[in-house]
Amino acid sequence: MSVDRDRQERLQIMLSAEELEALDQWRFDKHMPSRAAAVRELLRRGLASEGFLQAPAGSRSQDFGVINSGRSKPDDAQDS
Repeated sequence: MSVDRDRQERLQIMLSAEELEALDQWRFDKHMPSRAAAVRELLRRGLASEGFLQAPAGSRSQDFGVINSGRSKPDDAQDS
C-alpha cells in the first residue's frame, strides 16, 4: 500500500456532535490511529465505491450529513 507522506493541503469540515460520535465510534471499532486517518480511510472507501447519483443542482452542504439526523436527503438521493 503506497502512502503519500507529502500532505500539504488542509481540509476543514464541521460536524455535529452526533456525526463526530459516529466517526469516533467507527475509528475505535476499526482501530484507526487518529481521526485524520479514519477520515482518509472513509474518503478512500467512498471514492472507490460506485452507484451514487450526482448531487442535484442547488444542493447545499447542509443537505449532506454523515448520519441521518432528521434532515431530508436531496431528491435524487432518496432511498428506493
